[in-house]
Amino acid sequence: MGKIAITQVKSSIKRPKDQKATLVALGLGKLNRTVEVENTPQINGMVNKVKHLLTVKEL
Repeated sequence: MGKIAITQVKSSIKRPKDQKATLVALGLGKLNRTVEVENTPQINGMVNKVKHLLTVKEL
């Protein structure tokens, strides 16, 4: 599978604990931080859970 670049564009303040934990598991937590990860079903599930806080770009 390919890679995707995930950037956090909205704050995690006033979000449920599970959404904050998902951001940390993705390697995010601060605004405008970008990580490159493999596009796996597990990563897609985490991205879908917090998609309102992220932008995703295919590499």
